[in-house]
Amino acid sequence: MGTWGSGNFESDTALDHLSAVVGRLVDEVAEAMAGDPVGIEPDEYWGEAVPCQLELLHVLAQAGHAGCELPKAEVIEDWKETYMAVWERSIDGLEPKPEYKRERREVLVRTFDQLAADAREADIDEDA
Repeated sequence: MGTWGSGNFESDTALDHLSAVVGRLVDEVAEAMAGDPVGIEPDEYWGEAVPCQLELLHVLAQAGHAGCELPKAEVIEDWKETYMAVWERSIDGLEPKPEYKRERREVLVRTFDQLAADAREADIDEDA
C-alpha cells in the first residue's frame, strides 16, 4: 500500500520501523523476565529498565500504534507476578523509606496492569 497519509506512522516503512522498535522492547523484557531473577532486582539495570519498557509500550498502545504487537495479557500478568515477587523480596535490603516503598509498589503494579489492559483491548479489537 505504501503511504496512505501524512502522519509519521502512515506508511509501510514507518510501520515496519515501529514494529521493529516494539519487538525489541518486548523481546528485551521477555529476556529479562526469563533470566536470572537477580537481574530484575530494584537496584539492577533491568529492575529499572523493565518498567520503563512497559511504560513505553503503553504509551505507544494508547496512541494507537502498538496494539497488535503487544504480548498477550496473560504473559504480562506472568511478568508482573515474577517481577513483583523479586521486588518484594529484595526491596527491603535497599532500606527504602516506607512512603517510597508504598508509592513505588503502586506505580509498578499500575505499570503492569495498564499494559495488560492494553493487550486485552488489542485482543478484542483483533476479534472484532
